[in-house]
Amino acid sequence: MLLHSNIIGEGHPFVILHGFLGMSDNWKTLGRQFSDKGFQVHLVDQRNHGRSFWDDDFNYEVLVEDLKHYCDIHNLKDIVLLGHSMGGKTAMLFASQHPDLVSKLLVADISPRFYPIHHDAILEGLSQLNFNEIESRGAADKMLSSYVTDLGTRQFLLKNLYWVEKGKLGLRINLEVLKEEVGEVGEALPSYSKFEKDTLFLKGDRSEYIGLEDEAIISSHFSKANIVTVSNSGHWLHAENPMAFFEAVVEFVS
Repeated sequence: MLLHSNIIGEGHPFVILHGFLGMSDNWKTLGRQFSDKGFQVHLVDQRNHGRSFWDDDFNYEVLVEDLKHYCDIHNLKDIVLLGHSMGGKTAMLFASQHPDLVSKLLVADISPRFYPIHHDAILEGLSQLNFNEIESRGAADKMLSSYVTDLGTRQFLLKNLYWVEKGKLGLRINLEVLKEEVGEVGEALPSYSKFEKDTLFLKGDRSEYIGLEDEAIISSHFSKANIVTVSNSGHWLHAENPMAFFEAVVEFVS
């Protein structure tokens, strides 16, 4: 099955992968800006997310296979590949397994190391959304606020709401499988995985996902990696400071 995508512009292929519980739509504004710089931007929904297919299998190996199939079908070569968080882990593994297909790699606010499960409250809150009773986004937000206090995080999560039919809301994510397989999201990049081409890691200055201790891990996998800090941003650095994020990416890919 083929991943759903939104393709913007013409030029050098630039593939963007969203994070856990995100979707390609999160990247639409930046995608248009990258396309203005001479790229054909592919905003991709990973499996069990957005408008892509649902499947019981969910781990980085199958996410990489999905992306390889996507590149084959669209005849993409020499791609610029950018991934955020979970998408960054997919991008790292893809680049190490298919270095011939990737010209430059960008990883947003995630390290190759193992991360313990930390989405429990979010997944529990999403599970409590009863769409037989909830008939508006406002009602869904109110219900979710008992589990997720941060408004920005709730707004990000509630982008997954859509009208299944008139008067009936649903979620675009395959919540059942993502709850079951959430441990896979934090898995480390295999120790033998290497990528020897230009690589940029971007981290939010308020985020704890990439620390000083991660620099040695990053360079052990990515011999040509640089790390750039995006000011005034946390884990969702591309949404919190899109201008600084955009400038850092463009400087690297130009």
